[in-house]
Amino acid sequence: MSILDRVNLPEDVKKLELDELETLSTDVRNEIIRVCSRGGLHLASSLGTVELTVALHRVFSSPKDRILWDVGHQAYGHKILTGRKDQMDTIKKEGGLSGFTKVSESEHDAITVGHASTSLANAFGMALARDALKKEGLGEDYHVIPVIGDGALTGGMALAALNNIGYKQTKMLIILNDNEMSISENVGAMNAYFRTLQVQRWFQSAEQGGKKLVGKALGGLVSRAKDAARTFFDPHSKNPFTAMNLRYVGPVDGHNVKELVYLLEHIKELEGPTVLHIVTRKGKGMDIAEENPIYWHSPAKFNVDTPEEVGKSYTWSNAFGDAAIEICHERKDTYVITPAMREGSGLVEFAQTHPERYLDTGIAEEVAVTAAAGMALRGVRPIVAIYSTFMQRGYDQLIHDVAIENLNVIFAIDRAGVVGADGPTHHGVFDLSYLRHVPNVQIGVPKDAIELRAMLNTALTMSGPIAIRFPRGGVKPAPKDSSKQIAWGTWERLIQGDDIVILATGNTIPYALEAVKDTHNVGVVNARFVKPLDTTMLEGIARSARAIITIEDNTIMGGFGSAVLEHLAQKDLKPEVRLLGIPDHFMDHAEVSSLHRQAGIDTAGIKRVLESLGVSFAVAETV
Repeated sequence: MSILDRVNLPEDVKKLELDELETLSTDVRNEIIRVCSRGGLHLASSLGTVELTVALHRVFSSPKDRILWDVGHQAYGHKILTGRKDQMDTIKKEGGLSGFTKVSESEHDAITVGHASTSLANAFGMALARDALKKEGLGEDYHVIPVIGDGALTGGMALAALNNIGYKQTKMLIILNDNEMSISENVGAMNAYFRTLQVQRWFQSAEQGGKKLVGKALGGLVSRAKDAARTFFDPHSKNPFTAMNLRYVGPVDGHNVKELVYLLEHIKELEGPTVLHIVTRKGKGMDIAEENPIYWHSPAKFNVDTPEEVGKSYTWSNAFGDAAIEICHERKDTYVITPAMREGSGLVEFAQTHPERYLDTGIAEEVAVTAAAGMALRGVRPIVAIYSTFMQRGYDQLIHDVAIENLNVIFAIDRAGVVGADGPTHHGVFDLSYLRHVPNVQIGVPKDAIELRAMLNTALTMSGPIAIRFPRGGVKPAPKDSSKQIAWGTWERLIQGDDIVILATGNTIPYALEAVKDTHNVGVVNARFVKPLDTTMLEGIARSARAIITIEDNTIMGGFGSAVLEHLAQKDLKPEVRLLGIPDHFMDHAEVSSLHRQAGIDTAGIKRVLESLGVSFAVAETV
């Protein structure tokens, strides 16, 4: 029997001998590798936090003590040790465990999370609530322990939360998991500071001596002594945490479980906020993952005994990246910006080919959008490559900094529509709705890589903010000679038919084409522009067709179908209109095809609507 066989809940970790914790860490790491070998899961991040996870559950008492995992993809070990060990094979599968922490999944999950940089503000709120209720005799005492990666500290929300925590002096223990990575390499001044701090031998020596003295009574004294030593030896490198009035301990080895237990036990009772800076290795314990943590962040299926990197299929992200490279070859005024999504947005080759016209802002979507506005104000044509759900975080900047002055900024919105196993925190099903009602913003939805390239080329000749949204998944590459422009604001008739017309957008078009194969006089239109609508074609269809069906991989509320209804109402045109799209609730994680089926926007769903409108389907004759 392995040690992990004896551990099902956090209290079981406390029953182990101290010397058994290293073996437990090995067992947990092996289980993570086994589970992730089926592909599509977050491997390297969770491997890097194994010892920390074991130490946290050894020292603290979850769920009473609240452990908040920033992003959540580093928490597979946490799931294993909190009653979900036997469910790990269901992770990211329909009806199974979430790939992130989720409040409704387990009492041990303090927050539901998928986006980075949110743990500190959540922890701040929890600590304030704890203190307020205690003061009134209504609540119990407990520890609040946010675990944030150094990459997440590039997010302004995290830095703003630190500022507030330092000001209020709220008691909590902040674990800074410094692994030099988010998904792409970390960027920015904060990351550079961590790298500098780790190589200062005097600081590490001071920590080795100082940690032996840490205790309830001496905690403040040691902190002040270390601060004085830091200033004396390195007066030009003021620690940003101490500058924010946060006690700082570290850096320490994040893979030494005994040392972590020792430190956590001795600093957990210190008053006020404390930052424990641990240094870890993303992919720890799996050589190939340590060597290339970017690929092994979320690898394809692999053999546990002989893991190897495999080629990935061509995706919409690749199609965008290739188009961006060609555009920047032809245009000298174009610049590409991404918020820490170089790999995800298909920009690895672009960053190598055009490094002087590439900016990674880190996990700071607001900065990406407003930096683009600044570029546009000075004559550059920026393209912001951003996921649909991450664009939500730059929404105010889109309105305030870009749209009001009608600036020339292009938004290449990746992962639009449902995205599958990553679930509700990542489904990009709101962008048509939240973009459409912003004045000056125009929206294109290409059906393939050729249209994507054409839309990008045309957008660069136009004025004002333009969003081009495309889904996650595979697509056929565009031929090299397909850099033509497109007639902006026009739709495309794919199948003629005047009785009923389906207006399909983007990745719903194949479903529509399949659904009408055996019908008569049912048309299909590639409604490739959501704003502006092709009002000429729409009005013509409305005057001749008895029914219109709109289909979108976006929430029905406020989306493409709503735009069609609004225009028809203004023109007093009254064909029967059926809207198909994502319903008004958060959809869980599942395969994209299953989510489309649940939403009724797949072929079967379209056929059901056609049947309800009286359409009959031809039956093939049998011999």
